[in-house]
Amino acid sequence: MPRLAHRTELALPFHAVELFKEANTLAAQGNDIISLGIGEPDFTAPPTVVEALNRAALAGKAQYTAPSGTPELKQAICDYYRTHFNAPVQPDQIMITAGASGALSLATLALINPGDEILMPDPSYPANQNFVLAAGGVSRLIPSTAANRFHLTADDIATHWSAKTRGVLIASPSNPTGASMAKKDLEDLILAVKQRGGFVIMDEIYLGLYYEDKPESALCLDPDLIIINSFSKYFHMTGWRLGWLIAPSSMLPAIEKLAASLAICAPALAQHAALACFEPEAMAIYEQRRLAFKARRDFLLPAFESMGLHVPVIPDGAFYIYADISAHSNDSQAFSHQLLHQAHVAAVPGLDFGPTYAKQMLRFSYSTQMAQLEEAVQRMRKFLA
Repeated sequence: MPRLAHRTELALPFHAVELFKEANTLAAQGNDIISLGIGEPDFTAPPTVVEALNRAALAGKAQYTAPSGTPELKQAICDYYRTHFNAPVQPDQIMITAGASGALSLATLALINPGDEILMPDPSYPANQNFVLAAGGVSRLIPSTAANRFHLTADDIATHWSAKTRGVLIASPSNPTGASMAKKDLEDLILAVKQRGGFVIMDEIYLGLYYEDKPESALCLDPDLIIINSFSKYFHMTGWRLGWLIAPSSMLPAIEKLAASLAICAPALAQHAALACFEPEAMAIYEQRRLAFKARRDFLLPAFESMGLHVPVIPDGAFYIYADISAHSNDSQAFSHQLLHQAHVAAVPGLDFGPTYAKQMLRFSYSTQMAQLEEAVQRMRKFLA
């Protein structure tokens, strides 16, 4: 058998996926499992988007596109960022990718040299470390606090930046916390990184699912950021594998050169269909669904507090609640296992998102319908009693 590369040993497992497999096994045995684990919307693409896909397929629009994507879709994303997030973006800054994963892969390969250190908050999305690893870099998780909404700060940059540090990878709103960064805090962090000659990769996958005032892109603070986004979460097209990267136009030729070999292009039919996402009828549906997610959050937060599951930072975006279980257990992995097998409710242990809060925190996803959430709360009350 060929010897495997060392990175296969260093790559982190994704415990949420393992939990998903375990929950599916229990469901196959006849158990009624309510999954609050996987971060996948229960909504799917609106009918107009599906119809656009069918039209594109019937018209034979399945050939390769340019590696950076179709001009029409890039322009639609520019218009979307201008009207929804107050950010001027030009088509020559956009690379259409195979999901946000494709965007993260290209961004890390384009920016990271072997041995470069990348700072991330703990907690954060675990797969990010594997993208850095694949590019030859080294992830360094910096413990964050509820006082800073579980985000990195400018002080963290000053304290932890070393001769090997190349940049930061952050998200707002964040997975697993659902918490966004305050504008002034983000501005200070960007300045601290740029003063040290570093880059900022900003994950804005959940920016559309924001529940307070109208959101703004981080590009409003600095046009030279590298932005990651996707059609998976706000547009409810997870399996369509379509995302995008926004970067300074001077970087795009190098990124496109990588994409031409590594991916050729993002799925062509998905690109043609995604244009319908930005039509008024579809956007009205997405707004209704955003409010539905907010209603779910507003139902769960007081319910969790009443069960002794403290939420140290109120999520203002995404569809996650990062809850402290220490009133009931000092081992989130064991607690998650018991919750699944005894109450038939799946939630992800904190270990997935970093070591600092691995034992005391659980991530709950409210990307399922309200009736299921109400039943899950009843089961959890019984379990905790």
